[in-house]
Amino acid sequence: MLQVGNYNTLEISRITTSGALFNSPEGEILLPLRLLPTGAEVGSTLSVFVYVDSEGRLTATTKRARAVVGDIVLLNVMETTTVGSFLDWGLEKDLLLPFGEQLEPVRRGNQVLVKVYLHTSGRVAASAKLEKFLKPVDGSLEVGAEVDLIVYACTELGAKVIINNSFGGLLFNTEFVVKPSGGDRLKGYVKKIRDDGKVDVVLRRGWGAEIGTDRETILAALKRQGGFLPLTDKSDPTEIARILRLSKKSFKRAVGGLYKDGLVTLLPDGIRLRVASDGVDS
Repeated sequence: MLQVGNYNTLEISRITTSGALFNSPEGEILLPLRLLPTGAEVGSTLSVFVYVDSEGRLTATTKRARAVVGDIVLLNVMETTTVGSFLDWGLEKDLLLPFGEQLEPVRRGNQVLVKVYLHTSGRVAASAKLEKFLKPVDGSLEVGAEVDLIVYACTELGAKVIINNSFGGLLFNTEFVVKPSGGDRLKGYVKKIRDDGKVDVVLRRGWGAEIGTDRETILAALKRQGGFLPLTDKSDPTEIARILRLSKKSFKRAVGGLYKDGLVTLLPDGIRLRVASDGVDS
């Protein structure tokens, strides 16, 4: 079955002065002559990207598109016309982002996060209204599972993310050292699936594992800095993030554990690594 807006392996049925033609259930598909690989002939099979050109004809290209139908991708705006904005997706024909699919007006030079989809007209188009493509959570998503995340919006609570290109989720502000931007791609873990279908995700797996990793980060930094870090529970969060790449909450929790285990001493101006009686770092 032909997949418009994606790659297809097709056999050349004939070659004309215009290019190579492939047969398909939807009709002939033209690969312009300038894109025909050297040595290709009738009967050769090629992997080509298929789309509908500005005149409504099925067209093939050997160029690599930056996205296929179903992908969510950050693209550059090339121009805006009377029908919408056109985005650079690596092909001869730019990708249309109709005005009705824009969250806000965009102009040349902007970047916009979009979903590539197949319009009812048969043409490939883009939409910045990502939430309308999100699916209800199903059995494929489990608590504790590692997932791919795309940040698409930021709120007072945190960052809205798309999970595995399908579901909506939220990363709370407490997860961040530096707040992400729209289009950022992250690895995360499902923390909770709520009764209303909303999903909470975190960037590190498991409470215990997270604490252990944070403790190791602090101990390693102490050893690099000669056993002392000028950080306390009153330090500015940005300073903690700059030195340790940890949130203040994670820093305080890990330091509390290190202190309880007798591995560090808390001082008014920082924390010091305790040294065992034999002179070896404990």
